This record gives sequence, structure tokens and C-alpha cells, in this order.
Amino acid sequence: MRYAARVEYDGTDFAGFQVQPGARTVQGELEAALAKISGESLVKVVAAGRTDAGVHAQGQVIAFTDPKGRPAKELARALDALLPEDVAIREVRRVSAEFNPRYAARYREYRYTVWNGPRSPLRERYALGVRDPLDTAAMERAGSALMGRHDFSAFGVAHRQPVRTVHSVRVRRTGSLVTIDVAADAFLRQMVRRIVAALLEVGHGKESEEAIAAALASPQPAFNGATAPAKGLSLRRVVIGPMRAKATPASTTARTENDDREDIYGP
Repeated sequence: MRYAARVEYDGTDFAGFQVQPGARTVQGELEAALAKISGESLVKVVAAGRTDAGVHAQGQVIAFTDPKGRPAKELARALDALLPEDVAIREVRRVSAEFNPRYAARYREYRYTVWNGPRSPLRERYALGVRDPLDTAAMERAGSALMGRHDFSAFGVAHRQPVRTVHSVRVRRTGSLVTIDVAADAFLRQMVRRIVAALLEVGHGKESEEAIAAALASPQPAFNGATAPAKGLSLRRVVIGPMRAKATPASTTARTENDDREDIYGP
């Protein structure tokens, strides 16, 4: 039987999601736990996105096959007992045999968190500490230049297909807490962190809002490849299913009571 599940993890001590020889990874921990449950040498796990070293997730979506076809609740309990403290599994359910979250994802949403206040060791474990005031309104306006379908080579690691569709870029402040949410059909490696680094330049008044649009149009790495630290980034949610025909940036990213729970993984 094929199953899907939502996974939450603290990426601090991981070398990323994807299995790497000699490194601790989220995929490695999940596959080791599933192998123990099934008695198989390997149970392959696929995910909606491959987060980098140090990046967290609240709403990563995975899929795997259990050769014995156990009930979803039984699998969830068994996995919960075997996984380490920095990985948790939620909402295990049966799916079609062909289900692959990488291709089934309608869009993914990442959140970058900035602590724009006095030094705070606890908050800054999962957020970038920034002491100087940020102009979040200017950051929000600058981010709008990135919305739509573009070649994002300037904001990501080189890829043979660098065209992506960004549905929304939202910058919000609550006291000293600043969040930057970016939703897109897919992302290049380091794309969100490079977008955040660019928006922070605008927030500090070091770059203009127009500079973001100019950087996007340039073949060169934006702002010399500046990349925000991984610790502030989290894969917030993944929405599964075909894009609605009349979807708009607002409707594809704003969670409402009318959303179909069967299609949504995430907070």
C-alpha cells in the first residue's frame, strides 16, 4: 500500500532532507525507521521538496510504500516511536499507488523568520537576528517584482530549467518578529534564502525596490549571490492537487475555512 504523510523537523542538526553518504539526513532517518517497521532492507521515501542543510519544515509531505499494507494509524504510531526527537510525522493516510508529492504538489510555501530586536538566543535558534530597523513596507513592495513566471537564475543555484512561478511574496511584522512568506510552484536551490537576502538589503535602505526587478532580469547572481542563513527558513506547507483554473495569488496562498483538507498539508 502507498501512503502519504506530513513531516515536521528541526533541520539544525541535519545535512538536509536528501540522503547523503556519511551524513545525517531527514530522509535517512525516515527510511531507517520504515525499514525497521517493515523488516525490509530499504523503504524508499520521496518528498515534495529537498530542503538544504539547516532548513526546517512544518509541512513537508512524503510518500512511501509499506509492503504489508498496515493501517495508517498503526504506521503513524510505529514511526512516532522510532523517529528521533527532531523529526515528527503527522497525518499518515493511504494514497494511490502512483502518488509522488514532488509532482502532485500544486505549490509550496516557505517562511523565513527574522528577529528584528535585541539579541535573543532562544528566538535566534530558528530566526535570523537583525539589530537595525527594517523597512518592511519597502520589502513588501520590492517582493512584488518577483511575482509571476520568470527565469530565477539570478536568485538560485544553476539549474537546467530555472523558470518558476512565484504566486506571492508577503512580508509581515508583529512586534520585533518579521516573517517573509514565499509561495511558488517550485523553487531553485537557495532561491528563498537569496530572495530574503535581497529583500533585507532593501529593508536596510542599501538597495532600492527597483533593484530587485533589475537583479531578476540580470544573468548575474543577484547581489553577488548573497544568501540568508539556513536557520531562519522553514518549509511551511505543501498544497497537493491540480491548480484551480481561476486561482489568483491571493487565493492560492491564503488558508481559509473553505480549503479542502484532503488537499492541504501544513499549518
